[in-house]
Amino acid sequence: MDMNWSPADAAFRDEVRAFLDEKLTPDLRAAGTLRTSVYSDHEASMTWQAILHERGWAAPAWPVEYGGCDWSQSQHYIFSRESILAGAPSLSPMGIRMVSHAIMAFGTEEQKNFFLPGILDGSVFFCQGYSEPESGSDLASLSMAAVDDGDDLVVTGSKIWTTHASEANWIFCLVRTSRQERKQQGITFLLIDMNSPGIEVQNLVFASGEQVQAQVFFDGVRVPKKNVLGKIDDGWTVAKYLLVFERGGGAAAPALQVMAEQLGRDAATVTAPDGGPLSENPAFAAKLTDLQIRAKILEVLEYRALAAMTSGKDPGSIASMLKILGTELSQEITTLALEAAGPHGRVFQPHATRPGGPIFQYTPPTDGYVSGEPWQAVAPLHYFNDRAGSIYAGSNEIQRNILAKAALGL
Repeated sequence: MDMNWSPADAAFRDEVRAFLDEKLTPDLRAAGTLRTSVYSDHEASMTWQAILHERGWAAPAWPVEYGGCDWSQSQHYIFSRESILAGAPSLSPMGIRMVSHAIMAFGTEEQKNFFLPGILDGSVFFCQGYSEPESGSDLASLSMAAVDDGDDLVVTGSKIWTTHASEANWIFCLVRTSRQERKQQGITFLLIDMNSPGIEVQNLVFASGEQVQAQVFFDGVRVPKKNVLGKIDDGWTVAKYLLVFERGGGAAAPALQVMAEQLGRDAATVTAPDGGPLSENPAFAAKLTDLQIRAKILEVLEYRALAAMTSGKDPGSIASMLKILGTELSQEITTLALEAAGPHGRVFQPHATRPGGPIFQYTPPTDGYVSGEPWQAVAPLHYFNDRAGSIYAGSNEIQRNILAKAALGL
């Protein structure tokens, strides 16, 4: 594979840069640069999605017939990298990156015509109803019930760790419609209007003060059967397909490469034990170089998954590989950043509030702390946030089991 940009790629990069320079306001850049997790501020994210949608770039990895971009793999990479470098807010993945692909593959024409344009323009905003209080990584053990009642399914139970439940107007849910021999059987994939009577959202407050996730309660919620995606009792098939895109549907490599490059620049401001810049310390430099090489390998593997996605195909077991490599590499980069921050690292502090949680400003520690660089104050936040990466979307232990079966035949 030729990793050098062609003249056409360089021209596209310049086009993307010009677009970002024109459209990214200081507030939008701040929302992207100062995000506290994988999610940017909701309002900023939706504003940025509207701008991208107007340009036709809201969902470039979708097949062209549904509104995606006819880009080469290198153009997809360039767009991701330049967006990250410019500080663009991230878009919520639940609609664009996840359930949209399941709708394309299993949806009726009516479902496609309603949901896909709405996901693109932001009028349809999904949250994900998978985990339950007693059902996490063992997702097939879920118990939230949906009882057949004429033209409807009546849903009772709860979902937890539901990101953006307060903002979403739709939720895609896995529900139990029957008990069969295998727990993966008897599960149905439902698209539920969040404005339906009987739904209650209770926000979960993080240690940071944010309220991004929630527990959602369903008390006799009536859902039309036309909102079943796929077939009743066969929702596990749909869920497995969607999880492929959740685990390997994004472009993690550009972000990780930017993180590693920035860490190198930040480490140049820190004095190593030998008296020189930490970035030039042989032990530190060896660790950072190893991470940069692995990020480049991840990029090549993501190209393979991207080629499948843009043609409407299932990326297959490579998604599990990407999930393992991407989340564990991110954890190691943030671990090295915390090592570089040293005693200057300190948890962030909120400086203002808004509906849904505080806005954060990262400042060097002052009273009672040794002053350091702003990035050193951010390091602990990203370190702790990334610990969840190897658990969500199916723990990495489960991903290794999937690879053992699919790739090694064990």
